[in-house]
Amino acid sequence: MRKKLIAGNWKMNLTIPQSVNLSEQIKNGIKDIKLNNIEVLVCPTYVSLYPVNEVIKDSGIKSGGQNMYFENEGAYTGEISAEMLKSAGCEFVILGHSERRKIFNESDELINKKVIKAVDSGLTSILCVGETLEERESGKQNEIVKTQIEKGLSGITVDKLKNIVIAYEPVWAIGTGKNATPDEANDMHKFIRNIIADLYDKKSSDEIKILYGGSLNDKNCKDLLSQSDIDGGLIGGASLKSESFLKIIETSNNL
Repeated sequence: MRKKLIAGNWKMNLTIPQSVNLSEQIKNGIKDIKLNNIEVLVCPTYVSLYPVNEVIKDSGIKSGGQNMYFENEGAYTGEISAEMLKSAGCEFVILGHSERRKIFNESDELINKKVIKAVDSGLTSILCVGETLEERESGKQNEIVKTQIEKGLSGITVDKLKNIVIAYEPVWAIGTGKNATPDEANDMHKFIRNIIADLYDKKSSDEIKILYGGSLNDKNCKDLLSQSDIDGGLIGGASLKSESFLKIIETSNNL
Protein backbone atom coordinates (compact mmCIF):
# COMPACT_ATOMS: atom_id res chain seq x y z
CA MET A 1 0.00 0.00 0.00
CA ARG A 2 1.29 3.43 -0.99
CA LYS A 3 1.75 5.77 1.98
CA LYS A 4 0.36 9.22 1.23
CA LEU A 5 2.69 12.24 1.09
CA ILE A 6 1.42 15.66 2.17
CA ALA A 7 3.93 18.22 0.93
CA GLY A 8 3.84 21.96 1.59
CA ASN A 9 5.47 24.14 -1.06
CA TRP A 10 5.93 27.52 0.61
CA LYS A 11 7.18 29.11 -2.63
CA MET A 12 8.63 32.65 -2.21
CA ASN A 13 6.83 33.30 1.06
CA LEU A 14 7.73 33.80 4.73
CA THR A 15 10.80 35.30 6.35
CA ILE A 16 13.07 33.14 8.50
CA PRO A 17 11.20 33.98 11.75
CA GLN A 18 7.85 33.36 10.05
CA SER A 19 9.09 30.04 8.64
CA VAL A 20 10.37 28.94 12.04
CA ASN A 21 7.07 29.91 13.63
CA LEU A 22 5.02 27.99 11.05
CA SER A 23 7.19 24.89 11.34
CA GLU A 24 6.85 25.01 15.14
CA GLN A 25 3.07 25.20 14.80
CA ILE A 26 3.01 22.23 12.41
CA LYS A 27 5.36 20.25 14.64
CA ASN A 28 3.19 20.91 17.70
CA GLY A 29 0.02 20.20 15.75
CA ILE A 30 1.02 16.74 14.57
CA LYS A 31 1.82 15.61 18.13
CA ASP A 32 -1.86 14.80 18.48
CA ILE A 33 -1.99 12.99 15.13
CA LYS A 34 -0.55 9.50 14.85
CA LEU A 35 0.99 9.58 11.41
CA ASN A 36 0.27 5.99 10.47
CA ASN A 37 -0.70 6.41 6.85
CA ILE A 38 1.14 9.49 5.63
CA GLU A 39 4.43 11.34 5.39
CA VAL A 40 4.64 15.09 5.95
CA LEU A 41 7.01 17.33 4.00
CA VAL A 42 7.67 21.08 4.09
CA CYS A 43 9.60 22.99 1.43
CA PRO A 44 10.65 26.45 2.68
CA THR A 45 12.76 28.99 0.83
CA TYR A 46 16.50 28.34 0.72
CA VAL A 47 17.33 30.82 3.49
CA SER A 48 14.88 29.13 5.86
CA LEU A 49 15.86 25.51 5.20
CA TYR A 50 18.43 25.12 7.94
CA PRO A 51 16.51 26.90 10.73
CA VAL A 52 13.34 25.01 9.83
CA ASN A 53 15.24 21.73 9.91
CA GLU A 54 16.51 22.57 13.38
CA VAL A 55 12.88 22.95 14.51
CA ILE A 56 11.50 19.78 12.90
CA LYS A 57 14.43 17.54 13.77
CA ASP A 58 13.21 14.18 15.18
CA SER A 59 9.55 15.19 14.67
CA GLY A 60 8.88 12.94 11.70
CA ILE A 61 8.41 15.94 9.41
CA LYS A 62 10.73 15.96 6.40
CA SER A 63 12.02 18.90 4.38
CA GLY A 64 12.80 19.59 0.77
CA GLY A 65 14.16 22.24 -1.56
CA GLN A 66 11.99 24.00 -4.12
CA ASN A 67 14.57 23.65 -6.89
CA MET A 68 18.25 22.87 -7.52
CA TYR A 69 20.86 22.93 -10.26
CA PHE A 70 22.41 19.84 -11.85
CA GLU A 71 26.07 20.79 -11.29
CA ASN A 72 27.96 20.04 -8.08
CA GLU A 73 29.49 23.50 -7.69
CA GLY A 74 30.96 26.36 -9.69
CA ALA A 75 30.24 29.74 -11.21
CA TYR A 76 26.45 29.48 -11.25
CA THR A 77 25.36 32.62 -9.46
CA GLY A 78 22.09 32.25 -7.61
CA GLU A 79 21.91 28.45 -7.92
CA ILE A 80 22.06 25.73 -5.27
CA SER A 81 23.32 22.15 -5.48
CA ALA A 82 21.98 18.82 -4.28
CA GLU A 83 24.73 18.52 -1.69
CA MET A 84 23.91 21.98 -0.34
CA LEU A 85 20.28 20.94 0.09
CA LYS A 86 21.34 17.74 1.85
CA SER A 87 23.70 19.65 4.13
CA ALA A 88 20.74 21.80 5.23
CA GLY A 89 18.79 18.64 6.11
CA CYS A 90 16.73 18.09 2.97
CA GLU A 91 15.56 14.67 1.81
CA PHE A 92 13.40 15.88 -1.11
CA VAL A 93 13.53 18.44 -3.91
CA ILE A 94 10.74 19.79 -6.13
CA LEU A 95 11.72 19.86 -9.82
CA GLY A 96 9.92 21.05 -12.93
CA HIS A 97 7.26 23.03 -11.10
CA SER A 98 4.96 24.78 -13.55
CA GLU A 99 6.18 28.16 -12.31
CA ARG A 100 9.77 27.16 -13.10
CA ARG A 101 8.69 25.96 -16.53
CA LYS A 102 6.64 29.08 -17.35
CA ILE A 103 8.38 31.99 -15.60
CA PHE A 104 11.97 30.76 -15.88
CA ASN A 105 11.58 28.89 -19.18
CA GLU A 106 12.89 25.57 -17.86
CA SER A 107 12.83 22.90 -20.55
CA ASP A 108 12.14 19.20 -20.16
CA GLU A 109 15.79 18.56 -20.96
CA LEU A 110 17.04 20.84 -18.17
CA ILE A 111 14.56 19.36 -15.71
CA ASN A 112 15.73 15.87 -16.65
CA LYS A 113 19.34 16.78 -15.84
CA LYS A 114 18.18 18.01 -12.43
CA VAL A 115 16.14 14.85 -11.80
CA ILE A 116 19.12 12.63 -12.60
CA LYS A 117 21.44 14.66 -10.35
CA ALA A 118 18.92 14.70 -7.49
CA VAL A 119 18.38 10.94 -7.57
CA ASP A 120 22.09 10.18 -7.95
CA SER A 121 22.75 12.45 -4.96
CA GLY A 122 20.30 10.61 -2.71
CA LEU A 123 17.44 13.12 -2.83
CA THR A 124 13.88 12.09 -3.64
CA SER A 125 12.79 14.11 -6.66
CA ILE A 126 9.22 15.39 -6.93
CA LEU A 127 8.82 15.71 -10.70
CA CYS A 128 5.99 18.11 -11.56
CA VAL A 129 3.96 17.71 -14.73
CA GLY A 130 0.75 19.26 -16.00
CA GLU A 131 -1.07 21.08 -18.76
CA THR A 132 -2.18 24.68 -19.21
CA LEU A 133 -5.82 25.67 -19.68
CA GLU A 134 -5.26 26.18 -23.41
CA GLU A 135 -3.73 22.71 -23.73
CA ARG A 136 -6.61 21.10 -21.84
CA GLU A 137 -9.26 22.94 -23.84
CA SER A 138 -7.62 21.75 -27.06
CA GLY A 139 -7.58 18.16 -25.80
CA LYS A 140 -3.78 17.93 -25.60
CA GLN A 141 -3.46 17.28 -21.86
CA ASN A 142 -2.55 13.60 -22.19
CA GLU A 143 0.01 14.30 -24.88
CA ILE A 144 1.61 17.10 -22.86
CA VAL A 145 1.79 15.11 -19.62
CA LYS A 146 3.12 12.00 -21.39
CA THR A 147 5.91 13.99 -23.03
CA GLN A 148 6.86 15.70 -19.77
CA ILE A 149 7.10 12.35 -17.98
CA GLU A 150 9.00 10.56 -20.73
CA LYS A 151 11.53 13.38 -21.07
CA GLY A 152 11.72 14.08 -17.34
CA LEU A 153 12.49 10.44 -16.52
CA SER A 154 14.89 9.84 -19.41
CA GLY A 155 17.91 7.94 -18.10
CA ILE A 156 16.20 7.00 -14.82
CA THR A 157 16.47 3.23 -14.41
CA VAL A 158 13.81 1.14 -12.71
CA ASP A 159 15.90 0.73 -9.54
CA LYS A 160 16.16 4.53 -9.20
CA LEU A 161 12.43 5.06 -9.66
CA LYS A 162 11.90 4.44 -5.95
CA ASN A 163 13.40 7.93 -5.43
CA ILE A 164 10.90 9.59 -7.75
CA VAL A 165 7.53 11.10 -6.85
CA ILE A 166 5.34 12.58 -9.58
CA ALA A 167 3.12 15.59 -8.90
CA TYR A 168 0.32 16.28 -11.36
CA GLU A 169 -0.39 20.01 -11.49
CA PRO A 170 -3.13 21.19 -13.80
CA VAL A 171 -1.54 24.59 -14.37
CA TRP A 172 -4.93 26.22 -14.82
CA ALA A 173 -5.85 25.23 -11.24
CA ILE A 174 -2.79 26.63 -9.44
CA GLY A 175 -3.57 29.73 -7.41
CA THR A 176 -6.72 30.40 -9.43
CA GLY A 177 -9.30 28.93 -7.08
CA LYS A 178 -10.32 26.58 -9.91
CA ASN A 179 -9.87 22.89 -9.48
CA ALA A 180 -10.03 19.68 -11.39
CA THR A 181 -12.93 17.57 -10.17
CA PRO A 182 -11.91 14.50 -8.15
CA ASP A 183 -12.79 12.31 -11.16
CA GLU A 184 -10.80 14.49 -13.59
CA ALA A 185 -7.78 14.46 -11.28
CA ASN A 186 -7.97 10.72 -10.66
CA ASP A 187 -8.32 9.96 -14.38
CA MET A 188 -5.07 11.82 -15.06
CA HIS A 189 -3.37 10.04 -12.17
CA LYS A 190 -4.45 6.69 -13.64
CA PHE A 191 -3.13 7.82 -17.03
CA ILE A 192 0.23 8.71 -15.45
CA ARG A 193 0.35 5.36 -13.68
CA ASN A 194 -0.20 3.62 -17.02
CA ILE A 195 2.67 5.63 -18.53
CA ILE A 196 4.95 4.39 -15.76
CA ALA A 197 3.80 0.81 -16.41
CA ASP A 198 4.65 1.21 -20.11
CA LEU A 199 8.03 2.82 -19.42
CA TYR A 200 9.00 0.44 -16.62
CA ASP A 201 6.68 -2.29 -15.27
CA LYS A 202 3.43 -2.78 -13.35
CA LYS A 203 5.20 -3.14 -10.00
CA SER A 204 6.81 0.28 -10.43
CA SER A 205 3.49 1.71 -11.55
CA ASP A 206 1.74 0.32 -8.49
CA GLU A 207 4.41 1.63 -6.11
CA ILE A 208 5.13 5.15 -7.38
CA LYS A 209 3.50 8.04 -5.52
CA ILE A 210 1.51 10.48 -7.65
CA LEU A 211 0.49 13.69 -5.89
CA TYR A 212 -2.18 16.18 -6.87
CA GLY A 213 -1.00 19.78 -7.05
CA GLY A 214 -3.83 22.03 -8.15
CA SER A 215 -5.20 24.28 -5.39
CA LEU A 216 -5.70 21.43 -2.94
CA ASN A 217 -6.92 22.81 0.40
CA ASP A 218 -8.60 21.86 3.65
CA LYS A 219 -12.05 22.16 2.04
CA ASN A 220 -11.57 19.87 -0.96
CA CYS A 221 -8.84 17.54 0.34
CA LYS A 222 -11.11 14.72 1.45
CA ASP A 223 -12.79 14.33 -1.94
CA LEU A 224 -9.47 14.49 -3.80
CA LEU A 225 -7.31 12.42 -1.47
CA SER A 226 -9.86 9.63 -1.19
CA GLN A 227 -9.47 8.87 -4.91
CA SER A 228 -7.82 5.55 -5.74
CA ASP A 229 -4.78 6.88 -7.57
CA ILE A 230 -4.13 10.15 -5.73
CA ASP A 231 -1.35 9.56 -3.20
CA GLY A 232 -1.21 12.95 -1.51
CA GLY A 233 -0.82 16.58 -2.38
CA LEU A 234 1.75 19.20 -3.34
CA ILE A 235 0.13 22.12 -1.56
CA GLY A 236 0.82 25.80 -2.04
CA GLY A 237 -1.33 28.45 -0.36
CA ALA A 238 -3.02 26.10 2.11
CA SER A 239 0.40 25.04 3.47
CA LEU A 240 1.20 28.59 4.62
CA LYS A 241 -1.28 28.45 7.50
CA SER A 242 -0.86 25.77 10.11
CA GLU A 243 -4.62 25.35 10.64
CA SER A 244 -5.36 24.45 7.02
CA PHE A 245 -2.21 22.37 6.54
CA LEU A 246 -2.86 20.37 9.72
CA LYS A 247 -6.45 19.81 8.65
CA ILE A 248 -5.21 18.33 5.36
CA ILE A 249 -2.75 16.13 7.25
CA GLU A 250 -5.40 14.90 9.64
CA THR A 251 -7.94 14.27 6.89
CA SER A 252 -5.43 12.35 4.79
CA ASN A 253 -4.26 10.31 7.76
CA ASN A 254 -7.83 9.20 8.49
CA LEU A 255 -8.66 8.03 4.97
